[in-house]
Parts: sequence; C-alpha cells; structure tokens
Amino acid sequence: MSGIVHGGNLAAARALYGEPAGGWLDLSTGINPCGYPVPPIPPEAWLRLPEDDGLEAQAAAHYGLSDARAVLAVAGSQAAIRALPALLPRGRVGVAQVGYSEYAPAFARAGHDVVQLPESAFLGDLPNDVRHLVVVNPNNPTARLLPAERLRNWHARLHARGGTLIVDEAFIEALEDGPTLAPIAGTPGLVVLRSIGKFYGLAGARIGFVLAAPDVLTALRDALGHWTVNGPARAVVRVALADTAWQAATRNRLQREGARLHTLLNHHGLPNAATPLFAWAPTAHAPTLHASLARLGVWTRRFDAPVPGLRFGLPADEPGWQRLGDALASLSHSV
Repeated sequence: MSGIVHGGNLAAARALYGEPAGGWLDLSTGINPCGYPVPPIPPEAWLRLPEDDGLEAQAAAHYGLSDARAVLAVAGSQAAIRALPALLPRGRVGVAQVGYSEYAPAFARAGHDVVQLPESAFLGDLPNDVRHLVVVNPNNPTARLLPAERLRNWHARLHARGGTLIVDEAFIEALEDGPTLAPIAGTPGLVVLRSIGKFYGLAGARIGFVLAAPDVLTALRDALGHWTVNGPARAVVRVALADTAWQAATRNRLQREGARLHTLLNHHGLPNAATPLFAWAPTAHAPTLHASLARLGVWTRRFDAPVPGLRFGLPADEPGWQRLGDALASLSHSV
C-alpha cells in the first residue's frame, strides 16, 4: 500500500523537476482551491478532548438523514476506507479499474477477493459475481456519474445476497442536485462516504463522515477508537455545514469553473470529461504531456494503466488560469 500515489505530492514534483521560477501551479488534486474561510477556533476546542458537540446531528440534517445515529465523523474518508473492509463479510468485491486507488488494497488486506471492473461494467448491469461493490460517484478520476435510481437498485440486489454497496460521494457536493444516496444511508447494506476536504477545501482538517446503519457505525467506532477527529476540525466543520449561503455561492462558482476547464482543455486538443472540481483527459500521450507541463511548473495527476490520462484540478485565480492556458498552448503540438 506504500506504493499508492495521490495528488498534491509537490515534494515529488520538486524532487524530479526542481522549483520553477514562478513556483508550482498545483492542479494535481480535485480540492476546491478557494476553500471555506476558517473562522476563529474556540479555545475549548484546543483545551478539551472532543465530545458530543452536535456535529453528527448537524451532518445528518445536512445530508437529509432523519437519524443522527446513522452518521459518524471520521478522520477523513481514508480512515473509513481502511477500517470498513474488516467489518464486512468476506466475499468478492468489485472496484473500478480506473478509480480511487485506496479501495482495492484495503479490501485485499482484509481478506476479500478483489475484482477490478472496467468502466463498461458500471454502465451496464450489476455484476452477478460480486458480494460487495464500491462506486465512487462521480468517479475519481474519470468523472463518470451514475444515476441514483441505478444505485438504489444495485443496493437492493446486493443486500438481498448478503452484500453491501459502498458509495463514495467525495465530489458530489459540488454538483447541483447530485444523485446522492445519503438520505437512505441508514438502511442495511448501504454505506455512503462524504468528504469535507473536496468541496469545502478543508483537506488538511482530515475530517469526513460515514453514513450507514447504526450497527455498522457502532462496529466502525469500536474499530477506530476514541477521539479520532480533533476538536478544532469539528468546530470548523460545524460552522461550514451551517453556512448555506457560502455553499450555494461556491457551488455556482465551481460549476462555472469546471465548465471553463472543460472548454480550455478541449480547445487545446484534450477531449475530457469534467466535474465542477476536476477534469479527466484520457490520452496516450499522458506521460509525455505530464512531464512537459511539469517542466513549465504545472503539476497534474498522471494515470498510466489500464487507461492513460491526466487529471486537472482548478486553478485558484486568474494568473493560474492564464498560466495553464499558456502552458497548454505551448504544448498543443504534442497532445
């Protein structure tokens, strides 16, 4: 698992290419580059151990759940991805061939039989030979988005065979009326993961939520132990979840910027699929293009097998957009 690569790895960029004269334009993550303005943190958040502060109840209301017992705050989705496989009955688990790279090794380490599914499998019917299925919706990095009706159908069928549907909705909050399964996540056989790091741009706070049946969350809480989410992070997220005006304005801004990124890449010969937070450009020239952009100080997320491509995040400001456009223009002949 130490070989898993993620975006945001500027140390690797510097080791390979040094420090550009203008600094790095880091587009290697799907994190909102204009994140939530962190308010002053109450002193007691630093002084006291985290306790029941109403955060889970607030998150339940935010995600459309009627029962706060169906919500557990965790130290980022990563904590749940590592712990959940050991809590599920052993069986065959379907994960995307091109998707978030943490799921397959986590399930394999817990003794499951992992099968990596091509994109066509998610666009067709539910595979008959899997007990559990992981769906990242929208998918990272391919931006594939499945309708809620299809996922509800798959959940019912997996539950009937003693399995679980895990839906990772890390990027869904940036979508207007996204096809979330969060409101029904308290039902057996369904686990929904929600991120605070992506839409809110608070990745460094390391906090997210698991939405699931209370008995699953009891087992997960026992596995993770006490105080897994620090008090300052909990305090900030309570404010962020209540700030509906910021959420609406940010969602509108990200919709515009995601469309802008999609158009910019197309203009420079990179057909792509986009979400409001990132764009996926499959191309056989991914290794060369990634290296060429890096020499210009633009850091992207490169994927190789089974489908080569680059993922581009959003620039934070107009100079960043100009720099990306200039870099792409200078390399258009190599795309």
